[in-house]
Amino acid sequence: MRKKHRPVSAINVTPMVDVMLVLLIVFMVTAPLLTVGVPINLPKVESQALDAQREPLEISLNQDNELFIADQIIVFDELIPKVRALAGNNNDIRIFLRADNDINYGEVMKVLGALNTSGFLKIALVTKKPIK
Repeated sequence: MRKKHRPVSAINVTPMVDVMLVLLIVFMVTAPLLTVGVPINLPKVESQALDAQREPLEISLNQDNELFIADQIIVFDELIPKVRALAGNNNDIRIFLRADNDINYGEVMKVLGALNTSGFLKIALVTKKPIK
């Protein structure tokens, strides 16, 4: 008497797990590379890291005093209208202000003051941790 072969009804998840692990590794490697592409020499300061729950708006000042929102260059007069357009009615948006170590302190304060007088109060100055 011969037994009939029945099809196996179990799902083989091993290939799916393999693909998911590869995707996880790819995203872990590429995620840090997706930061703002404006090259800035940040000052090194000893401080605690900020708790960032939502994606902040990044404003940068490079060594040539050029102003950027994310990686788009703008002029100073366009700063507040563009920030308002990106924030909508949300004045509680978190803003990260990155400024090159070699620029004039007055330029940083000019941007910071404009944001502050426009009602944006959650502004963080971004620095690098010193290498020990």
